Amino acid sequence: MNDDARPAPEPQDLPPHGGAADEAARQDPSRRSVLWTTAGVAGAGLGLGALGTGSASATEATAPQALSAAEAAAAAPARQGRTMAGVRFEGRSTIRVGIVGLGNRGGSMIDLFLAVPGVQVKAVCDPVRDKAEKAAAKVTAAGQPAPTVYAKGEDDYENLCKRGDLDFVYVATPWELHFPMAKAAMLNGKHVGVECPIAMRLEELWQLVDLSERTRRHCMQLENCCYGKNEMRVLRMAHAGLFGDLLHGAGAYNHDLRELMFDPDYYEGPWRRLWHTRLRGDLYPNHGFGPVANYMDVNRGDRAVSITSIGTPALSLAEYRKEHMPAGDPSWKESYIGADRTISLVQTAKGRVIRLEHDVSSPHPYSRINSLGGTRGVFEDYPERIYLEPTNTNHRWDDFKKYAEWDHWLWKEHANPPGGHGGMDYMMIFRLMQCMRLGLVPDFDVYDAATWTAPVPLSHLSIKAKGAPLPIPDFTRGEWRKARSGMDSEKPAE
Repeated sequence: MNDDARPAPEPQDLPPHGGAADEAARQDPSRRSVLWTTAGVAGAGLGLGALGTGSASATEATAPQALSAAEAAAAAPARQGRTMAGVRFEGRSTIRVGIVGLGNRGGSMIDLFLAVPGVQVKAVCDPVRDKAEKAAAKVTAAGQPAPTVYAKGEDDYENLCKRGDLDFVYVATPWELHFPMAKAAMLNGKHVGVECPIAMRLEELWQLVDLSERTRRHCMQLENCCYGKNEMRVLRMAHAGLFGDLLHGAGAYNHDLRELMFDPDYYEGPWRRLWHTRLRGDLYPNHGFGPVANYMDVNRGDRAVSITSIGTPALSLAEYRKEHMPAGDPSWKESYIGADRTISLVQTAKGRVIRLEHDVSSPHPYSRINSLGGTRGVFEDYPERIYLEPTNTNHRWDDFKKYAEWDHWLWKEHANPPGGHGGMDYMMIFRLMQCMRLGLVPDFDVYDAATWTAPVPLSHLSIKAKGAPLPIPDFTRGEWRKARSGMDSEKPAE
């Protein structure tokens, strides 16, 4: 175990005082710049519209143009460091955490960090000082020393990341800030975990992969749905062969957010709604993609190789605004182009198919679909049900509760976890902090983060190219061919 009193080590691959300016100088300005999802397709002549214009009148991309741009962006650049696949954390008796973003998500997740043994919250950051101070009060109420508060403007997170007494930075901010914050954390020698999605452009995903490999710091998409009870049970059953050879899966984020997106108090400003004026594709693929990718060992023996996406008209947000928002509300200046429902098909190297859906704009009950099928049967969630041969032969769904013996050890050890989303949030934080304390390999890494987020830019471009199939980058640069551990972990000896 490392000495907990020591400051975080400087990354050996970088200059002692490396920062964002040094990093920018090292980047080839032309590399990976062909695909900008929120500002059009730079250098490809596809005219996908400018950031924040709210216009749906941009010229459509042809399939050959889209394919050419995506192929250029998918081509793996030369590795600048060493792979992070299978790399262990250093191991510490106490994990010192800094939290950036203390709105709805960060303000609730701090409770879970404080509930996990061996975790100390050393710093909190939010440009809204009241939110940061409320979070700091939670830390002292939990019996820990008062954390340092960073609330001096939008860029104060950089000062938090420069601290020498942090091991891990947690980011829960609007999506456009995820990339620069993850980048700042790694450049300052910190492991970083980011809420979904981890970035919004393929260029940014490649930069995070390169930075993680060079700095030797883990950069993780904190995908809580991978830790759902049903998801972890299906994962273990799939790996035990109960579904036979896997053939197909499906995942989604179908969640009616219209009321919340127009609520001036729920989100800090209209940032989430504004993404529907910028992109047509799947804005939030991770909740559906992550669990199914785990079932199929994507990046651990298989990989996602292509995606094709289609989308419905964008009607529901404007209709909701017409019915609920007063004349003169700022939202009346917005033009929505994001499809009400996006459907994507992902093909893997082994020929499997993953269906992804995204719909936060139209009325329907919550569903992540969470389905898996193979040569011996199928599971479907919402509601949960299963059909497996040879047990089931009557063409009727069976009760998934019969398979409780396959629950992951985390759910057997923590039967009633605290926190929201049915306990999956706590499971995620507990397991991540456990891996850091014991010096274990994390359950997922930067390659998973990049893969699970790649549908954001690629679905947008595929829809604009009328469903053209586009390549998904191999962010592992060939490491996916090697079987390795992931979410289906063994209980470690404490």
